[in-house]
Amino acid sequence: MPNCREAATTAPSVHLHPERPRARIKPLTAMRRMRRLIADKEDTEQVFHIIEALNGDAQRRNLMRFAATKRGQALLAEKPSLPDMLDDHDTLRRLPEGSVGRAYVDFMEREGLTAAGLVADSQKSYGDRPAYNDDLEYYGTRLRDTHDLFHVLTGYGRDALGEAALLGFSYSQNPGRGVIFIAYMGARQIAKVAPRGARIMDVLWEGKRHGRTTSKIVQEDIPALLAEPLDAARRRLGIEKPVLYRRALNIIAGVQGPQTVMQAA
Repeated sequence: MPNCREAATTAPSVHLHPERPRARIKPLTAMRRMRRLIADKEDTEQVFHIIEALNGDAQRRNLMRFAATKRGQALLAEKPSLPDMLDDHDTLRRLPEGSVGRAYVDFMEREGLTAAGLVADSQKSYGDRPAYNDDLEYYGTRLRDTHDLFHVLTGYGRDALGEAALLGFSYSQNPGRGVIFIAYMGARQIAKVAPRGARIMDVLWEGKRHGRTTSKIVQEDIPALLAEPLDAARRRLGIEKPVLYRRALNIIAGVQGPQTVMQAA
């Protein structure tokens, strides 16, 4: 079992822009955006809208917990940027075979993804709203920029069920109503058409449980993590194997063949 909680500092110090408004919960907006996401799961812009509509002050609370650790304080002081480093595939490919970084490059290239693309999607959701350049904004971008790294570390794929399970994992790592709402609604849609034996909702709860017992990935030294052997990193962080997820994929593939309902959900 990993040590999931780093020793806290006595007085968390965070910088919030004085003109930043308090977040409001907007359930109707969330439902409208959710319908769009269900219609097109690749429309990732909707994810940011839903999270913003439902999270309220959750992100501030998560930031305060982050800032209450020595590692969190160091990251807030330095504010290292991740997208350029994560998109430098030539450099990452020079890492040892079997490393987190090599697995990350393989995953991103196989899926046709870039860290810059995720940044662009999130910026669409913000429209012309001002950038506050404070600690809360940095914390949010760090969560965004590590999303695909979560896929690599946990073993959850980009199929619809894998995304739902990963959001359950992410919710336990960084709680927020928006995240668990998307995860639940996604799993519910899949469960409607998947074989009963696939136990779709149990896959979601497995992801949620694994996120709770894993060390906080957002606090990690990402360059050091990328250089680490993938299996060793999973052991150190306490990431358990997604047994129910893999079982569900096998059941669905066996019933429906290679073009599974997961991809169309």
